Amino acid sequence: MKNHTLGYPRIGAKRELKKAIESYWAKNHAEEALDIIAKNIRKQNWEKQQQAGVDLIPVNDFSYYDQVLDLCVTVGAVPQRYQELIDSNFSELEVYFAMARGLQTENHDITAMEMTKWFDTNYHYIVPEFVQNQKFKLFSKKVINEYKEAIALGIDAKPVLISPASFLLLGKEKEKGFDKLDLLDNLLAVYKQIIGKLQNLGATYIQIDEPFLALNLSENEKLAIHKTHTFLRKEFPLINFITATYFDDVLENLELINTLPGAVLHIDVTRGDETQLGQILQSEFKNQSKILSLGLVDGRNIWKNDFTKSIAKINKAKEVLGADRVWIATSSSLLHVPVDLENEQKLDAELKSWLSFAAQKLDEVVLLSKLTTHPTHKDLLQFDENKQAIQERRESERIHKFKVKNRESFIKETDFNRVSAFKTRKELQKKALNLPLYPTTTIGSFPQTPEVRSWRAQYKKGSLSIQEYNQLLEKETRESIDFQEQVGLDVLVHGEFERNDMVEYFGEQLEGFAFTQFGWVQSYGTRCVKPPIIFGDVERLQPMTLEWTVFAQQLTNKYVKGMLTGPVTILQWSFVRDDQPRQTTCNQIALAIRDEVVDLERAGIKIIQIDEPAIREGLPLKRAQWNTYLNWAVNAFKLSASGVKDETQIHTHMCYSEFNDIIESIANMDADVITIECSRSQMELLDAFAAFKYPNEIGPGVYDIHSPRVPSVAEVVDLIEKAEKYIPQENIWINPDCGLKTRKWPETKKALEVMVNATQQIRNKVLA
Repeated sequence: MKNHTLGYPRIGAKRELKKAIESYWAKNHAEEALDIIAKNIRKQNWEKQQQAGVDLIPVNDFSYYDQVLDLCVTVGAVPQRYQELIDSNFSELEVYFAMARGLQTENHDITAMEMTKWFDTNYHYIVPEFVQNQKFKLFSKKVINEYKEAIALGIDAKPVLISPASFLLLGKEKEKGFDKLDLLDNLLAVYKQIIGKLQNLGATYIQIDEPFLALNLSENEKLAIHKTHTFLRKEFPLINFITATYFDDVLENLELINTLPGAVLHIDVTRGDETQLGQILQSEFKNQSKILSLGLVDGRNIWKNDFTKSIAKINKAKEVLGADRVWIATSSSLLHVPVDLENEQKLDAELKSWLSFAAQKLDEVVLLSKLTTHPTHKDLLQFDENKQAIQERRESERIHKFKVKNRESFIKETDFNRVSAFKTRKELQKKALNLPLYPTTTIGSFPQTPEVRSWRAQYKKGSLSIQEYNQLLEKETRESIDFQEQVGLDVLVHGEFERNDMVEYFGEQLEGFAFTQFGWVQSYGTRCVKPPIIFGDVERLQPMTLEWTVFAQQLTNKYVKGMLTGPVTILQWSFVRDDQPRQTTCNQIALAIRDEVVDLERAGIKIIQIDEPAIREGLPLKRAQWNTYLNWAVNAFKLSASGVKDETQIHTHMCYSEFNDIIESIANMDADVITIECSRSQMELLDAFAAFKYPNEIGPGVYDIHSPRVPSVAEVVDLIEKAEKYIPQENIWINPDCGLKTRKWPETKKALEVMVNATQQIRNKVLA
């Protein structure tokens, strides 16, 4: 019985890759130095899996920025605007990072590619761009070179490639009048080259990721997937292709799956329909020779695997298929979990005994293989330890709070609604706030400089007192308020210098949360987050943001927004307890945020923003389950926001979302103002709001904060004018795409000056 993993975290146990790349961007490291660090991380990852006893180890799961961007470069799907860099002899890596981040130099001014969420995770990928009759070519040999590295180290390597069909489905047509799936034949020709080279190097197993098999598919999409796998099998009959799907069950596409050639089918057993395994085993699959890879070890969460339940599923599969046709694996790539629990020295022993990070999940995969074949006495002792840990967590008194459960169970329908409808609130807010046409603001955070981060680190180590720390933060907050006033912003923010992360900051002040030292997970590029662990009932014991918001408001006569993270986003961006419905946990968080909103209003804060960038990403992958999720998610937001008077203006923020399918639910959130990412899509995202006749106010992002590039006034004016085609002038706010935490101050100041100047030009034009 073989075991394998679908991918391993590539950032390094202590974010070594992030630091190396950012040093390279800052021109402190040459490309060669970055390459050495990357090779070392790959070597460590492969050897870690080899030493754990993993049979087939993934190669090409490493990336400097994003695996979809890697594939764009590999197959030559490089948009035309980057051709000038290729013609100017920029290196492959320089072109790669320009595609991810944009490039602004004396000689070049090129925008970045669009970015969006990877299915229902908090990982972001670069969206491929396709044009009619697009040609592909082998542009980068990354996968081939990394496979060579692995076999030179004696690794039993399994190259990993996103399927050609899924790659096309992940992208966007940048011209009208054609279907991106029409490009499949052109793309397959390049895959033939890549796989041919891998086969010549000795590859016998190749993992083809086909995540769309877990989604609702059109007939055309099914045909593309079938054509892909038929082509690969025909061209490479000696290769054992592993068709890997994850994040949900495949039952809707089981008939298609049973017609696909290939040696191995991998399914995610941790998510989706509980009956999935049984239905596959009773389908035509049982009469085939194909191997079934069971994704039993959760690649998306950090709870210890329940071996008793997993072994029952393995034995069920073995009874039907035989031991030779069953493999054990992680459910998905381990990209979505922290690297190693052993690095955590501050988690208490009880909580730590319930957890499993990437390194521990390797041991779980291997041990499950042993326990269901020929277990040793040591293996059986580890099984007993696992059963004890699962039982102790289930019975622990620290998880359950009667007061919290009681309050959540008595939520009333009226708790979800504002006093008056938006039309009434709009007039009252207009009179109370007296803001100009096209009010300008930012999303919330300002740059967290190395100095700010060092103060926080020193404070946590005890080398700065709370008084000294607060004095430094007060100075930084004053300077940010002064800057915003000088540049001419209409609604200010305090800058969030006291906050480490938009979710972690709140979790640290709520009961039922725990935190790691090194539990970093990649969000996009070099952006890493440390998701909190929600292990118990959630309760707010005291105000969380009141002190800093009130301090900032006292520094100015302009309005300062209260800045909060919404309940759905806190839920989605945490590792969530799996012993009660997610809806229940979300309502508990919503009640805590509601208390904070009410406190801010009582303190005189007139505008309060409750960020919900994760609403869209929380959508189940199956459309049939959307309504159930959207109902409780929207209600959780409304529960958090509806305890205030009509005159208090509630904002929310969403980023990197396709809104067309959920626009009605966004309207049902009933926020007075919604700010959204729009600049990379050139305001295309506003189509949904216009078609729906969205009634409330909107702040479409007018410049891309994920790129260091500063837009011109003309660019911002152009985007505002595009927005005017979709939204009534009186409903438009002007803001960047997202928070500015990851940017540097010089570019931030220039970009905001440009934004305000462009807004003034538009105002002058309207008033002329």
